[in-house]
Amino acid sequence: MCGRFQASSSPAELARWFNTTGPVPNLQQRYNAAPTQALPIVLRGPETGKRRLAALRWGLIPSWAGDVKVAYSMFNAMAETVAIKPAFRDAFKSRRCLVPADAFYEWQKLDANTKQPYRFVLAGGSPMAFAGLWEHWNSPAGGETVTSFTIITTAPNALCAPIHNRMPVILDAADWQTWLGEVPASSDELRALLQPYPAERMEAHMIGPEIGNVRNDNAGLIDRLISA
Repeated sequence: MCGRFQASSSPAELARWFNTTGPVPNLQQRYNAAPTQALPIVLRGPETGKRRLAALRWGLIPSWAGDVKVAYSMFNAMAETVAIKPAFRDAFKSRRCLVPADAFYEWQKLDANTKQPYRFVLAGGSPMAFAGLWEHWNSPAGGETVTSFTIITTAPNALCAPIHNRMPVILDAADWQTWLGEVPASSDELRALLQPYPAERMEAHMIGPEIGNVRNDNAGLIDRLISA
């Protein structure tokens, strides 16, 4: 799964990197981004067909959901079932997005009571683009509308496997157009993109346990933990 990540790049930086148009949202720097927070995504605007940067709630709420609580179990979607699972299949067809990230975190279980967090980045330090889906939800009772997203996960690569049994799908820039629907693609072609990212193009290092508390959100959280 992917339950925490770093989203600290400025909106202006993201707009340049992902070549978005239109106004940019006022986003808070997040070094410990967590479900239910408003976080940046890149989507293809339904009205214009152009890329735009938006701030959506992390934790997808299907259009048919009775209330927002379902989002707590929908912050990830599995690549193996995303095209057929009722919660995600409609969004997979036409509401795909990119989720910008500077890093993501996973925890390695050391014993029954201890987990060691790791920070994963792209070699060279460039931002990542997770494969995501987005959705509109209108409260059955009326008066509330929420736009939300989920991050798609896949099997781990050789770097992630010793730490965790899942990792977010990271898309190459060459595949962004296809994923966003800017060029035609079949369901099979889209699902073929949902593969583990090459391990040799990533790096990982241990960080301190403070990342485990969502209330902690500062640049010091990503400092490399130096072993004695």
